Amino acid sequence: MKPPPTCAIMREMIETNLAGKLKEGLPAELIGCLEAAAKLAAERGLRLYLVGGVVRDLLLERPNLDLDLVIEGDAVALAQGLAGTAAKITTHPRFQTAKLDWAGFSVDFTTARSESYDRPGALPTVKPGSLESDLFRRDFTVNAMAVSLDADRYGELIDHYGGRSDLERRLLRVLHQRSFIDDATRIWRGLRYEQRLDFQIEEDTLNWLKRDIPMLDTVSGDRLRYELECVFREAQPEKVLCRADELGVLKKMHPALAADGWLRDRFRLARRLSLPDSPSFGLYLALLAYRLSGQECDGLISELKLSRPVAQVVRDTAALRANIKTLSYPEIRPSYVYRLLHGLSLAAVTAATIAAASPVARQHLEGYRHKLRYVKPTLNGDDLISMGVPPGPRVREFLERLRDARLNGQVASRRGEEALLREWLGEAV
Repeated sequence: MKPPPTCAIMREMIETNLAGKLKEGLPAELIGCLEAAAKLAAERGLRLYLVGGVVRDLLLERPNLDLDLVIEGDAVALAQGLAGTAAKITTHPRFQTAKLDWAGFSVDFTTARSESYDRPGALPTVKPGSLESDLFRRDFTVNAMAVSLDADRYGELIDHYGGRSDLERRLLRVLHQRSFIDDATRIWRGLRYEQRLDFQIEEDTLNWLKRDIPMLDTVSGDRLRYELECVFREAQPEKVLCRADELGVLKKMHPALAADGWLRDRFRLARRLSLPDSPSFGLYLALLAYRLSGQECDGLISELKLSRPVAQVVRDTAALRANIKTLSYPEIRPSYVYRLLHGLSLAAVTAATIAAASPVARQHLEGYRHKLRYVKPTLNGDDLISMGVPPGPRVREFLERLRDARLNGQVASRRGEEALLREWLGEAV
């Protein structure tokens, strides 16, 4: 869809200059990048703008170091011109984009463009355009603002579509009613922004969102997985998932998925257990899928086209859930706990620890995570052969028996292992 002609746009050209906010909100290294890029752009007769989420967050006084620059001209050539003083440049000439590593920060350069969609869910057809058309292709008005970096207009806010007004009213509004039809992943992005910023989705936008939930079927599994990865990078992803469940969006990912108070509590516990890091994608996903059957887990894995390691976490978690009853018996020996859990991904064990209802099962799982998985005999294969164990499968068998003896507290030293091995060898004679 083309942007409406200027005379038809309900503009609110607010006289706002963000030069001061740029200086306050960005590190000196990034200001240096902006100044160097603006100088080179001016030498080449190009217009340069800071656009998107960073402009929104400057106005909200929220930290954001993801810089997106739009050039009315050749973005790749401009980035290459700066690369002499940068550590690394990655270019995508087909899409007229480049990514520049500058003093440890990443800066994206994009040629101003317009987009059209051949069919719902398809990747857009791109052609060079103006700043106005570039802003019109954005998802929400609050992300469709720009700041001029030209020397004569440095810091000037450019707001063709009422983004500043929507920011002040804490509203998320799409730029046109086909927005979710063109790209249904904007549904997930809208839910993320709504919860992260504590905004409300504007009434018409919400109605279009609900109308177009079926359009998520046009989105590939890879793109859906990426959107879920973005959700899990939020500070409180459970808020996004609960909102998605409320609106019926989560069910489009898999009809058996649910986000409720149970999930909120488990996600919060996952963050506490993962400190000082954040929970991995696999751990969050294992908790989201914990109440699914094995067959439903396979369906989710297929739908999201999960990588083999992440798929294994989901499958291991389903297998662990099936063994929770066994792990709930207080009398099972540590060696048996080890055998049940050995070889399963640690993320799956952690997920089961968080999700299991049985205190005894959680105790056994915690014991494995913190102690049992590290236990091994002091003696090795060469030691066993030197003591008379014939080379071959018997070596592995005796090593496993020694490990079990260690786990169950039968031995606690090398000397104890040697004595126990001699006893076993004597019995074998």
